[in-house]
Amino acid sequence: MAVDQLSTFKSKKELVYEFLRAEILRGTFEPGSRIIIGDIALQLGVSQVPIREALQQLQAEGFVVMESHIGPRVAEIHAHLIWEIFQLLEALELISSREACARMQTPQFEAMETLLHSLDDLDENSYLWSQENTRLHLVLCDWGQTALVKSVMSTVLSQWDRLRNHYLKDMLHHRKEHAQQEHWTLFAALRQRDVPRIERVVREHNRNALARYVKQLTDNGHLRRTENSE
Repeated sequence: MAVDQLSTFKSKKELVYEFLRAEILRGTFEPGSRIIIGDIALQLGVSQVPIREALQQLQAEGFVVMESHIGPRVAEIHAHLIWEIFQLLEALELISSREACARMQTPQFEAMETLLHSLDDLDENSYLWSQENTRLHLVLCDWGQTALVKSVMSTVLSQWDRLRNHYLKDMLHHRKEHAQQEHWTLFAALRQRDVPRIERVVREHNRNALARYVKQLTDNGHLRRTENSE
């Protein structure tokens, strides 16, 4: 579908960027695969200029690498990044949750409760659950007025999407119930303005997830047994 059929409000570069980014995160463009600019131009019905501009942005975000005499290709994603991703998420969520705790008022608490109920209702749809889960973590940044944290967290969560889709496609279903219990516990701690409890919940939330995913990656042979102890 040509990009001018998709939107009249975004530039061609923005539309191409969103298309390429979504295909990379979804795994349609596999890690290490070449991105043929001419093929993308024909597929989307645009010139190569907005494609090159979008690729520059994706390169800056770590999703694409540019190689001399070869051109752009999708950046590799390695299983051992799981530790870096969850350490970053824990640090970022500690900041955003503490700041949200100080600023959230009744409208924000009501919105969070509605969002959590929505997540409860999406138990059977892993893709939509993942999207709403991301929205939850990012909106806490909005409520805490931590714009820089939100920017970094968005990139880290996108890398997590890539890693999960490549190595752990079927694991989210088994983790959702525990994650949702932790979300509700966080909600209660936020309403009580209980910062020490908030910090405990955030740490447990990320470390429980990390332990489960590391075990699965190890069992599947994507991580060595010796790496499991990091």
